[in-house]
Amino acid sequence: MELLKKQPTMKLPTEWFTGDAWADVIYRGEDPSRVRANAVRFSPGARTAWHSHGLGQTLYIVEGIALVQSRGGEILEAHPGDVIWTPPGEEHWHGAAPDHFMTHIALWETDDVDWLEHVPDSEYGGPRRSTRTA
Repeated sequence: MELLKKQPTMKLPTEWFTGDAWADVIYRGEDPSRVRANAVRFSPGARTAWHSHGLGQTLYIVEGIALVQSRGGEILEAHPGDVIWTPPGEEHWHGAAPDHFMTHIALWETDDVDWLEHVPDSEYGGPRRSTRTA
């Protein structure tokens, strides 16, 4: 067993995020492990750019209201306790609702992430479906 040293909170880059978002690394596996786990905090309206993960990604919503969308799909409004799985290679974005902070735990394997264009306000503000009525 090993007690891992906590790394400093990092502000996430504007190349990949619209608005303010910060990450705390929970775990970053070293060979042979490929596991990555971060707690990510988004200010209201902050979101990722479109991106995909080579081996998929799981999000666990901790607090606030999350907005998540796969390319061509509806915007899903997710709430604390919701778990969202995005399969390998599926383009998607996720972030906070415009009027709430949001924190999620992001789980993925390897650094095989393909970052794409930012999500424009017109797309971010589109109609959404809540998991509370799903």
